[in-house]
Amino acid sequence: MKKELDLNEIAAIEKAISQKYGDLAVQNPAYFWNQEKEKEYLEQLKELSKKQVLKEEDEEKEHNGFYVRGKLFTKEQNKKCSKCGIYSTKMFDDLYLNKFDCCYTCYVKHIEGKK
Repeated sequence: MKKELDLNEIAAIEKAISQKYGDLAVQNPAYFWNQEKEKEYLEQLKELSKKQVLKEEDEEKEHNGFYVRGKLFTKEQNKKCSKCGIYSTKMFDDLYLNKFDCCYTCYVKHIEGKK
């Protein structure tokens, strides 16, 4: 069974802690709390909550039986070539549409030689 400390022992322990670590070590944390700190804490809590919501939106989502990062769903895919106007369904053209805003054929005709 635990031995219960009496008030004299508690005071002695607090005094020893105070001598070794300073008076702040034995103060009640609520002693330093005020309305201004409470407002600041609540604002920080709201910011943390917003960040948590954004993080959850970025988590993986299931799409056609596969898990895909949430960020990929927010991007619009551009499948139409800006040079020739052809709508591309080829995966090969996706790289060129994303990077150069044109299909592979137009990249070879208009951009590749100019570099």
